[in-house]
Amino acid sequence: MTRFLDFLALIGRSLLSTCQSLGGVALFALAGLSHVVRPHFPFRQFGRHLVEIGYFSLPVVALTALFTGMVLALQSFTGFSRFNAESAIASVVVLSVTRELGPVLAGLMVAGRIGAAMAAEIGTMRVTDQIDALTTLSTDPMKYLVAPRLLAAMVAMPFLVIVADILGVFGGFLVGTVKLGFVPQLYLVRTFDVLQTMDVVSGLVKAAVFGFLIALMGTWCGYNSKGGAQGVGQATTRAVVASSILILALDYVITEAFFSR
Repeated sequence: MTRFLDFLALIGRSLLSTCQSLGGVALFALAGLSHVVRPHFPFRQFGRHLVEIGYFSLPVVALTALFTGMVLALQSFTGFSRFNAESAIASVVVLSVTRELGPVLAGLMVAGRIGAAMAAEIGTMRVTDQIDALTTLSTDPMKYLVAPRLLAAMVAMPFLVIVADILGVFGGFLVGTVKLGFVPQLYLVRTFDVLQTMDVVSGLVKAAVFGFLIALMGTWCGYNSKGGAQGVGQATTRAVVASSILILALDYVITEAFFSR
């Protein structure tokens, strides 16, 4: 009986800790977003983070999307050739890239690169008391450290996904025409015939949401880190893992909202 009660107590503590963490993240997000719309927004910090998130993430996102499109076309041909459905490859590539693979892979790449950097930078500021120093100097850390990153990630991610969509479809086109022998004009016709505005819009909505999640988890984990260098490392790991899981989970939710009918 005692072991059973200890087990129930463990479950209760875990649930309370989870609820406390979720509430803390929600309040942190609201505080950060509130500073986005308040006067005297730090546009210089916003511009710096926009370049860091958007421009410097282009190479990794572009290469990931290009090779993903190439592999997708090759693997689709391998499967569809068994059913004499090779003509559907162009449709599969463009829909898969614009709806799912473009925003998801771009989000995961940016989470690994930017989410970790945010958590490490802010975590280092926390354990070295720089955030407390900002407060002492009458500078709101949420306005200076969090809000610019949230807005920059939400703005930069859709542009990264547009690049990922273009290069992903181009990778499929390259493999389809050069290696698989498709006629370029017919491949492009089938690509544009099946592509609809909602396919691209849903990917861009996902991109903005994923960008917000990446910046939120990176700043929150860094802001609440403690324990010196080891704590900063743990915060960085938590930021990347949490961002990746939330990206995959919300990808399903947003897809269900757009294409459930």
